[in-house]
Amino acid sequence: METGPGSDLQLDELPVTTTAAPTDSYSSYKDNLIGALLAIFGHLIISIALNLQKYSHVRLAGSKDPRSYFRTKTWWFGFLLMLLGETAVFSSYAFAPLSLIAPLSAVSLIASSIIGIIFIKEKWKPKEFFSCGLAIVGTYLLITFGPNSHEKMTGENIVKHLVSWPFLLYMLVEILAFCSLLYYYKQKNANYMIIILLLVALLGSTTVVTVKALAGMIMVSIRDTLQFGYPIFYIMFVCMVATAIAQASFLSQASQLYDSALIASVNYILCTTIAISAGAVFYLDFREEDVLHVCIFVLGCLIAFLGVFLITRNRKKPKSFEPYVSMNPMPGLQTMHDNGNAIQPDFGSSFSYGALASNDSLSEIYTPATLPVVSEEASSSLPYKVLDHNKTE
Repeated sequence: METGPGSDLQLDELPVTTTAAPTDSYSSYKDNLIGALLAIFGHLIISIALNLQKYSHVRLAGSKDPRSYFRTKTWWFGFLLMLLGETAVFSSYAFAPLSLIAPLSAVSLIASSIIGIIFIKEKWKPKEFFSCGLAIVGTYLLITFGPNSHEKMTGENIVKHLVSWPFLLYMLVEILAFCSLLYYYKQKNANYMIIILLLVALLGSTTVVTVKALAGMIMVSIRDTLQFGYPIFYIMFVCMVATAIAQASFLSQASQLYDSALIASVNYILCTTIAISAGAVFYLDFREEDVLHVCIFVLGCLIAFLGVFLITRNRKKPKSFEPYVSMNPMPGLQTMHDNGNAIQPDFGSSFSYGALASNDSLSEIYTPATLPVVSEEASSSLPYKVLDHNKTE
């Protein structure tokens, strides 16, 4: 009789404990799917927007239209699409972990390759399809086996992560590495691509951490309570803007020195690697994941890296413009190219191809050359011999 109520109480409590976990697990996977789809959609729209703006520049350059590029409807349509894509990518950080969203930027490179096939009519070889297939398989593994940690991005939680000793140690190492690379780049003139892109990647890790915090606090403000009263929100906003501007500056410097396709692949690999490490340290993305899921996630990252590298490596580099005609001489024949001289010389300081520059002096150019005069002693002999011809000859 005494154990009856206790047993009934235990039976009443068991369903509450067993049904709560599957609901949370289902909602977390649903949030991961929403975040991944938003990121894929955003990067796809950004790729289309960039190609539209490039098409606007090319069309104006090949026509006699005196308008600037920002006065065309095509360029503004691409700009609006870029804003839409950036908004979708920003919103994706509010749903899924940072380590899952960061590698999905490979969608932009895959979409650019597909757009080149459809609109530009580029001819692809089997190795191009293989490269895109690798990137797609890696992206699928990233989404399927990505981290599933979800935390409410309130001001208190962000401050708690910000002052934790793992993140402080990580930030100390990152600051020391950034200052060392910046010293070699500025003071030692070490303009190596890997140094410039490492600077971009270190800044990018701070950018994605702040974007995740801002997007999460905005989502909490919409769903639950306002978070705009916390000073950490505005600190994160300033850090996001400052690091994004610094990234753009270093990327523009790198694009002036190296090939853009190579920059795109190396920058994706470095930025994704450091962003995943930042998410694992700051937001503890992999704290509840087993070893198998982490290993398959890393394998997906490596496959996506290989696919992106092969996509950019297989692109044909544009041929540089040669202002002078190059001729292949016969073997053993000495030409002006042997001494490094051009066939068509450039008179004056301005470039002139096939015509004279306006500041050239025609009298100096067309003055006939004179032979050197050799001084000889006066002699009675004539400088030349006169032959006598008789009529018999």
